[in-house]
Amino acid sequence: MVTDNFLGAGNQQERLETAGWVVGFTDGEGCFSVSIVRNKTSSIGWQVMPEVVVTQGEKSLDALKKLQSFFRCGNIFVNRRYDNHTENLFRFCVRSLKDLNEKVIPFFRKHRLDTAKRQDFEHFARIMDLMKEKRHLSLQGVKQIAGIASQMNVRKARAFLESSETIRQSRLRRQDIVRP
Repeated sequence: MVTDNFLGAGNQQERLETAGWVVGFTDGEGCFSVSIVRNKTSSIGWQVMPEVVVTQGEKSLDALKKLQSFFRCGNIFVNRRYDNHTENLFRFCVRSLKDLNEKVIPFFRKHRLDTAKRQDFEHFARIMDLMKEKRHLSLQGVKQIAGIASQMNVRKARAFLESSETIRQSRLRRQDIVRP
């Protein structure tokens, strides 16, 4: 769990300032996302992959390191640029379900986001609650999660909701209904 002694801050004012910086930085540069991908090794053929990402250019890499230190989790990855931009992009990512549930979500429940990103966080937290209930292990649960995820970030339907396999499964279930 995230404690009140963030970054070893010595007094309450310093802790509040640091928490405020984390909220503001995430509000501006962060993303709560849930991907649903095909996975043939999964019993239902789909895998739910939640993550929190904050992206910065190479010049601001120290800010991502500060986030990683603050949450005491996550990884920083480089996205090398091969176009006309001169600096690489870096991504601070938290993908561990344990870290998301025990560190990230409690922090943002206590320290609310100020922008429209708050709604994305609420959807994200709801999906994480469903995953704690093991709903992501059934096709019906994955569909429920996909419906929530479709309301996050990009405002268009996710491919999972319209995939040929989903449509086929839907037709099979309708055929199973016994009509009087």
